[in-house]
Amino acid sequence: MANNTRARRQARLSRSLGIALTPKAAKYMERRPYGPGEHGRARKKQDSDYAVRLREKQRLRAQYGIREAQMTRAFEEARRTKGLTGENLIELLEMRLDALVLRAGFARTIAQARQLVVHRHILVDGIRVDRPSFRVGEGQLVHVHSRSETMVPLQVAAAGAHRDVLPAVPAYLDVKLEALQARLVRRPKRSEIPVTCEEQLVVEFYAR
Repeated sequence: MANNTRARRQARLSRSLGIALTPKAAKYMERRPYGPGEHGRARKKQDSDYAVRLREKQRLRAQYGIREAQMTRAFEEARRTKGLTGENLIELLEMRLDALVLRAGFARTIAQARQLVVHRHILVDGIRVDRPSFRVGEGQLVHVHSRSETMVPLQVAAAGAHRDVLPAVPAYLDVKLEALQARLVRRPKRSEIPVTCEEQLVVEFYAR
């Protein structure tokens, strides 16, 4: 029951933001390609500049499943980092442990990836890490604890069952899926990161 409720909530949020946040939400959106609620089919008036920027920020937040405070901290770090703030922001978010667990194919959704981390099934260089926000460094190995490898969900992942609904493994990850191992070989580049976002709108939202 809880899983069904969560799925419906994610589908509703996906339709509101105009982006599929989970494989199930993608199917919902195929059947109902319009916003949620009784006025979802109605033609909407043009959004204000603020509303457009807010929605883009919410879309990025939802794709990483993070809280507003986490997003704000990441933006401030991105702003202080050399380079384009918007690209820096997404690159920093992509180096979160839960994001890389998802990209590697160990989980089907960002929520599942976060659950694997919180429940202490994931190690980084042989050390258990239970913080989804943990920043993985270049060269570090993300892998599943040996005692967790026999769990059915992880056996399913190791067999490649999520590959049909996930983007191709990006070049910044070296993944040995059958061994449930993934190494971050270098810092991700924005152009390689499979998230849908006009990051300049997010920058403009926080710079207002």
